[in-house]
Amino acid sequence: MNDLLQFSSEVKQALANGQPVLALESTVITHGLPWPENLGIAQAIEQVVREQQVIPATVAVLHGKLQVGLDAKELEALARLGPKAEKCSHRDLPFVLQASGSGGTTVAATMMIAAMAGIRIFATGGLGGVHRGASETFDISADLQELARTPVAVVCAGPKAILDIGLTLEYLETHGVPVIGYQCDLLPAFYSRDSGFAVDKRLDSAAEIAQLLQIQWALGMAGAVVANPVPQEMALDRKTTELAIATAIDEAAKGGISGKALTPWLLARLEQLTVGKSLLTNQALLLNNARLGAEIASALATG
Repeated sequence: MNDLLQFSSEVKQALANGQPVLALESTVITHGLPWPENLGIAQAIEQVVREQQVIPATVAVLHGKLQVGLDAKELEALARLGPKAEKCSHRDLPFVLQASGSGGTTVAATMMIAAMAGIRIFATGGLGGVHRGASETFDISADLQELARTPVAVVCAGPKAILDIGLTLEYLETHGVPVIGYQCDLLPAFYSRDSGFAVDKRLDSAAEIAQLLQIQWALGMAGAVVANPVPQEMALDRKTTELAIATAIDEAAKGGISGKALTPWLLARLEQLTVGKSLLTNQALLLNNARLGAEIASALATG
């Protein structure tokens, strides 16, 4: 076992016993929501996973170690730390580990750590991707490259709506990453259930998805996207959301906001522009994705 990894006793025992385990990211705790809402949603996500008889493994960096699974005290401490913690993507991990620091892990970093720990299923909110205007800025999320090389399936509500979804799909296709729609033919766009783009394959049950993933990994392929639309009653109107996104992106450009600060800033601004509706939608899709992720993890463990 890699000596950089540190497991909670619960996750360590589950992995040793072959129990289903679901990885969860932690930037939603450190940089996605304010205290104490961040702790509340983190606890609710883990509870949803446990209700499916699956062990949640929230991934983070704690005191210079890659932590797989947090106990109650560690989860609260990370939530209280909030944005004072480092935001850790793949490239940031060596720096934070060397400094014995702590931080929340992005999709890319969580995938990497989950694979090191032997966990194949990971649930998050939305997927990073190709940003609008990337032809000039080359702003492409490390999430996509991680999917192209790491054999972990990411359950999400599609790419974040602030992205260029068409180019994100082109990137995934080029790198051989399948996009599976759970009970949907069209790719969801985070807050909305329909981006206007088709998924590669529709599957209607966790068991079917697990079977497909087993075949994919037997072929030596890497990651996969499992797109799970936000529940209908919590979805935002696509056109209204697009107008708010355009406004937020324009404001960010004028304010010189870019790099790893861009996505958290845009999501916070969208919450303001939608009068809090986007936050409620975000919380609903996080729980929805955790539930499906747990079902797939369970199907993989029993299949």
